[in-house]
Amino acid sequence: MSGKTRERFFRLFTNGIVRENPLLGLMIGLCSSLAVTTEVVNGIGMGLSMTFVLLMSELVISLFRKIIPESIRIPIFIIIIAAFTTVIDYVLKAWFPVLSQAMGVFIQLIVVNCIIMGRVEGFASKRPVGDVVFDALGMGLGYTWVLVGIAAVRELLGSGKLLGFQVLPGAYQPIIFFVLPPGGFFVFALFISLNLFLKSRLTGLTGSNTAAGTATDTTAHHHGGAA
Repeated sequence: MSGKTRERFFRLFTNGIVRENPLLGLMIGLCSSLAVTTEVVNGIGMGLSMTFVLLMSELVISLFRKIIPESIRIPIFIIIIAAFTTVIDYVLKAWFPVLSQAMGVFIQLIVVNCIIMGRVEGFASKRPVGDVVFDALGMGLGYTWVLVGIAAVRELLGSGKLLGFQVLPGAYQPIIFFVLPPGGFFVFALFISLNLFLKSRLTGLTGSNTAAGTATDTTAHHHGGAA
């Protein structure tokens, strides 16, 4: 694998984590995200479920992208996404019934989640398998860490617990605001601010490296070559 290929894969993977995070950057798929993030376990379950459906759907669509008729591509995409959503729904019901019940209808709604439809239509249907694997994993990880982060803040401040275990002292008075929908939007806004800060730092580092590289090239040019 060449250096350029590794760099492309790395960029595809990291794009979904910070730069093009589906929740904090693209701001799509918010309804189910804020609804399930009252507890960390729900965030983990929803994030992993979404990642599985996204990865498998992108893989299949990328593999068959050249033979899928353009005129019926959207119905085919929906059928593929629905198939993998059904798989993860049955797995949760069979092996994690409590988690499945807690997330309720939001697992089935993965079928119409804007994140998955957007990636399969705008990316997987046009790119080779290698690219879509890193794209799906990056987007899935970016989606999951935001869900888990928001859920951790809401569960901790709203009940004094994390993953069901008491973390804050027994005398702590839970702030009910954080387990209600307005609390979810408030914490989400804080995470958007954090993401903007991280992106600005990454942009600053990239700009500094570019400037340093340009200065080195200019110096080498004036001295007749590199040292």
